[in-house]
Order: sequence, then C-alpha cells, then structure tokens
Amino acid sequence: MTDKRTSTKKRPPNRLTELERQRIINTVNSAEYGHLPASKIVPKLLDNGIWIASESSFYRVMKAHNLLTHREKVKPAKPMKKPRALKAVCANEVYTWDITYLPTSVKGQFLYLYLVMDIFSRKVVGWQIHDTQLSEFAADLMKDICSREQIKREQITLHSDNGSPMKGATLLATLQELGSLPHLCTVNENVERLNSDLF
Repeated sequence: MTDKRTSTKKRPPNRLTELERQRIINTVNSAEYGHLPASKIVPKLLDNGIWIASESSFYRVMKAHNLLTHREKVKPAKPMKKPRALKAVCANEVYTWDITYLPTSVKGQFLYLYLVMDIFSRKVVGWQIHDTQLSEFAADLMKDICSREQIKREQITLHSDNGSPMKGATLLATLQELGSLPHLCTVNENVERLNSDLF
C-alpha cells in the first residue's frame, strides 16, 4: 500500500545516507577539524580534494548531534581590572559634578543645573543654571570654583560621568590649564553613586 496523499513530504533523492552522516560526524570530531566550524571545514576538505557534503548539510548533522558549540580557538578572556576608586581624605581633593534638568513653566522646556560637589565634605562648591548643555559653561564654572576655593595646580580631581559636556574639548583644555585632573567614570565605579546622590 502506498501513500497517495499529495501534501506529504517525499524523501529527496539526494538525501544524505547514514554512511555520509557518520562520515560528517567523524570529520567534525577529528583532531584536525574538531575546533573548526563547518564554514571552515568544508573549504579545507575541498582544498584536499575531498567532498563529503555541503556546508548546510554539515550544519544540519552537527545540530542533530548537538555538535554546534563554539568550535574556533579563542583567546582566553582578559581579566577585568578593578576600576580605580577615588578617595578623598580632606576637602578640595575630589570634586564630582553633573548636569540635571530643571523644569520650567513651559511644558517640555528645561533649564540645566550645573552642580559641583566636594565628595569629602559634601559641600556644593559651585553651581550655575543655563538654558543649554555646553562644555564652555562647565569650563567657566570650574574657573570660578578654582579661583574662589583657591585651588592649586594638581590639587583636585574632577569626577564626572561620560556625558557630552563632560568630555568637551573646552572643558578638558580648561582643566589642563588649571592643573586639575579629569576623571571620567566607568559603569562599575563606586563614585558613580555620588553623582546620583547629587540630585
């Protein structure tokens, strides 16, 4: 009795034989090819004049036998360095600053509060309000703070997040001129919490 349904899938005439499947498994598990993906095994076999099956057939057989793990030689993961924690033992050593939105009476329009805080004393050493975010405003604020607080060259480190005004050329040039060290944070740093505590 034969199946006369038209919707059934017929076995393709060029389907891999069990012997060909076994040959694929033996090849991908061999010492020479065991670390390579099918996309590199098939061309290497062809370079040696050997044809077993197409790349997609290799992948199908590998998937059916749970052999699709990461097969290429990889470099060992580099250990992540612990970020340098900023510590202050007295006032005027480490400042942190940020910019936050201040709502106005017009919906959707904001002013920007530039605020700088000493992380040791938690004193707000300077602030300004502007209608845009520019590193020039931050540079002017830092000049004003260093003058008012009588900051000497290389006395303070200014910590900030990676916002655009924090990395602006004008601010970085001003900090270099004042002898202050900029410190842009990474995601994991402890001082990151200070910026969120500012507001």
